[in-house]
Amino acid sequence: MTTYSRRRFMQTALAATAAPMMLTSTARAASAREFRLGVITPAGHSWNRAAEAFGEALKKETDGRLSVTVFHSGQLGNEPAMMQQLQTGALDMGWIQAAELGSRVDSVAAINAPYLVRSTDSVAKLVRTPQALKLLEVLPRETGTIGLGWGITGMRVVFATRDISTPEDLKGLKLRINPTPVYRDFYQLFGAAPTPIPTPAVFDAMTNGQVDGLEADVEFSWNQRFDKVSKTLLPMNALFMPFAPLMSGRVWKDLDAKDKELIRGLVAQALDAQINDIVTTEKGLVEKLRQTPIAFKSDAGYDPQAAIAQFDKIWLPKAPQIAELRKVGATL
Repeated sequence: MTTYSRRRFMQTALAATAAPMMLTSTARAASAREFRLGVITPAGHSWNRAAEAFGEALKKETDGRLSVTVFHSGQLGNEPAMMQQLQTGALDMGWIQAAELGSRVDSVAAINAPYLVRSTDSVAKLVRTPQALKLLEVLPRETGTIGLGWGITGMRVVFATRDISTPEDLKGLKLRINPTPVYRDFYQLFGAAPTPIPTPAVFDAMTNGQVDGLEADVEFSWNQRFDKVSKTLLPMNALFMPFAPLMSGRVWKDLDAKDKELIRGLVAQALDAQINDIVTTEKGLVEKLRQTPIAFKSDAGYDPQAAIAQFDKIWLPKAPQIAELRKVGATL
């Protein structure tokens, strides 16, 4: 074989070897997907940390073929806007509060019912039960989204600019609440005047007397330092606000079975870590709040049975799943 022939032979052989590698690389690039994930909480919040952790795990497990970009602080709009984007497929994923979902689907609002459980430790158990997860099964039909599980906040507390000791003391209180129908009906049972104010305006609204207080979870309240404009903190031990990682149904249907299974598994891991983080962190934040001048009250002497009966009279016909969740909660 001449030198020229040998050279041509080697070039042909190398090209033949490289071709499959180039095709594999091209195919991988063609199948690569970056998911856009929206969430309303600010950077550093536990929901955001969990979203980032999910994205990092997904990128690692797929060798970069699938990745996630997290848009925090409502950069893609508020939750109603993000739900609309999820429904059209303009947004791939959203971590959405149960309040938003419950305002659209009464049965999902069952997870927001008061006194299902009485502690954050029990919240962590409840959202992992089959009964709680089953609430998400209606979302594809009702909202065009796929629910991938529940994450949590801790039990909500009331910060007030005046002295309150029991839920009955909420009567006449102009109270900033999350504007979900469940919360509105619950606080109105005690004679409070639910006042929807945008979250960034609440601190000043309490300072100038526009509202007399707010209800919120401990993590958010400490980050916003509502203790500095409040006289009293009353743990209600009644409500909590979970969130559900959602994926657009239009996006989900185009994923293969293995990717769906992987996404479900990695979201579950991220939620487990987020839930455990809240349980641990809340205890430390409560101790920090106890060290501030705010009067830290207790609901230990309050019997909620009358409030439960009144609330259930309104909501059980709309969300009968509440009864089942109460039974489960009583065992936790």
